[in-house]
Amino acid sequence: MKKLFAALSLAPMLLAGVLAHAQAHNDKDTQEDVARHRAMAAAHEAAAKCLESGKGHDQCQKDLQAACKSLAIGKYCGMKHAH
Repeated sequence: MKKLFAALSLAPMLLAGVLAHAQAHNDKDTQEDVARHRAMAAAHEAAAKCLESGKGHDQCQKDLQAACKSLAIGKYCGMKHAH
């Protein structure tokens, strides 16, 4: 029973430490996420302009995939919608 109380008394301190570490880590990660989202948005805007220009869907899709390489998971640059 004493061990349980000891463990429970340590839990808030451990949680505070984890949260403090996560906050410091999240600021940098958040900025990296913002940059990735902006890059993906620019790639999608370019894909929209490609389609508007009359280029074919396949060509615009290839251009989008090239622009999004290593930015997003999957071949749809973080987005997939019905066609």
